[in-house]
Amino acid sequence: MFLLDLLRQIRWQDLLDIIIVSIISYRILLIIKGTKAAQMLAGLGILLIASFFSRYLQLYTIDWIIQSFWSQVVIVLIILFQPEIRRALAHMGESSFLQGFTSAEELKSLEEIVKVSVGLANRKIGALIVLERDVSLKDYVEIGTPLDAKVTKELLLSIFHPTSPIHDGAVVIRGNRVVAAGCFLPITLGADVSKTLGTRHRAGIGVTEETDAVAIIVSEETGTISVAIHGKLQTHIDMGTLRDILTDLFTESKKTVGVPKKSQDFLGRRGSENR
Repeated sequence: MFLLDLLRQIRWQDLLDIIIVSIISYRILLIIKGTKAAQMLAGLGILLIASFFSRYLQLYTIDWIIQSFWSQVVIVLIILFQPEIRRALAHMGESSFLQGFTSAEELKSLEEIVKVSVGLANRKIGALIVLERDVSLKDYVEIGTPLDAKVTKELLLSIFHPTSPIHDGAVVIRGNRVVAAGCFLPITLGADVSKTLGTRHRAGIGVTEETDAVAIIVSEETGTISVAIHGKLQTHIDMGTLRDILTDLFTESKKTVGVPKKSQDFLGRRGSENR
């Protein structure tokens, strides 16, 4: 009887409210899944549990410290989750829920990127190629040299040639266009990043920590190809594997959120080399 009375009191607006909150919560969890934000949320959960225990056990000093922290929690969350908040807002503002399929031109551009990566690796020419996905990279593009040119193997080889004045920076690619070269990217400050990695690899990891971009790094010392996705770096990528990763990301990402399952399985199976 009580349950029936409760159901009668539920309005259609209440159901709509619950559905909207559930969708927003689900998409937020997808955005922070596999990022440092997930670990930070776990830490906040531990603090919440500690707050309950401190009150129950009458540990007044600890309780005062924790309560002082909670009074500033909004500011703390904004500081801690700044990259994730920026990524989420950009994702909501720029991408639609129903995206189209990858065009033939974009698939052709991916093949050009694979070929140039292998060509640069064989010649031991260092390179950093960043492929934009849902989150805009315009902040980094504005720092570099604007190009807006079609993606071709010849163009990318000329950009990264040691005599080129913009070979040290990163190339940013959007769709089938090279939008800028000589771009400067944020350097990861992660303590778990291998000391053997240079600035180019750290920049590749850094930009993928703050955005959902894909970074391809070619080492000039070893001639190896590495791929960074969501702050995780996988090294010693061969031509076939690189083609599979890019095709998977830029076709499946039109239908799913985040990293497609095949790429997740690949990164999980091979492990992260930046740890």
